Amino acid sequence: MTAPFLRRQAARVVAWAGFGAAFIATTSAAAPPTAHVVSYESPSVGRTLKCRVLLPAGYESSGRRYPVLYLLHGFSGDYTNWTRHGVERAAAPYDLIVVQVDGGNSWYVNWAESDGGEKNAWEDALVKDLIGHVDAHFRTVAAREGRAINGLSMGGYGALTVGLRHPDLFCSVGSHSGALDLARSIARTLRDDPNARLPERKPTEKVNPSIGLDDFDGQDERTPHGRIFATPEQCAAHDPFSLVAKVPPDALPHLYVDCGTEDPFIDYNQEFARLLMERKVPFTFAQSRGGHRSAYWTRAVVQSLAVQYDVLTRALAAKAP
Repeated sequence: MTAPFLRRQAARVVAWAGFGAAFIATTSAAAPPTAHVVSYESPSVGRTLKCRVLLPAGYESSGRRYPVLYLLHGFSGDYTNWTRHGVERAAAPYDLIVVQVDGGNSWYVNWAESDGGEKNAWEDALVKDLIGHVDAHFRTVAAREGRAINGLSMGGYGALTVGLRHPDLFCSVGSHSGALDLARSIARTLRDDPNARLPERKPTEKVNPSIGLDDFDGQDERTPHGRIFATPEQCAAHDPFSLVAKVPPDALPHLYVDCGTEDPFIDYNQEFARLLMERKVPFTFAQSRGGHRSAYWTRAVVQSLAVQYDVLTRALAAKAP
């Protein structure tokens, strides 16, 4: 990474840090969104799932339609996690519906192979089942210009992958501390051992009763059994580094990427930012002190929400008659 690039990023981080402090001061007076836990059927995975929907202040009385941000959790997490990271406070100033998604430990991918009769089409569970349910039951702007996606860690990988595989669905795609090397690392293993069963990471928590689903609150139940990818070609089809080169420039959503400087995934995120610069892709990148921890994501979501809401607002204004 060049010294000019580092100086530019340092200046941007300083600017963001000042903005974040001012922004937090204003959000303290904003009316909080109203939270609803919603159950819905997901045929793609053959089960009932839940999500947490934050409706902006005034939703019940306005009659308006609102843009939507889908937030994806990390590995071993669930749809309640973003609440711990302060999303209600960060979302309070915006006329925006926020949907906290539950994807188990799936990496938000349609698995290549599933064991024991499981259904593990988790990408379809998001882009077909959940988005369809939200658009049918809430006053959304059910169009690309009114839809954004973001996530952390596993969810950062998932948001970038799903967003780049479906650029017709999202005008803004974000990632916090994304595990962006997942597909490439599995591809390297498969080239050496085509029968490898990956990923091998074990969940860190056992049971979370707050999920509210007796058949989906234990980590073994929430972890697909099988193979996420069976060939290097399948890996490439779910690799953000490859996908960003395949989407026509005029069809790309706006990309937002951030990561903490003490995060184990910082190198992958910086590499992805360099690739976007080389390809002259418009994007927002931020890095600041922090590790793979809630304290970092609580701070970072303030920034990403501001950026993504601005992208949504501009996209909707451009589409208006």
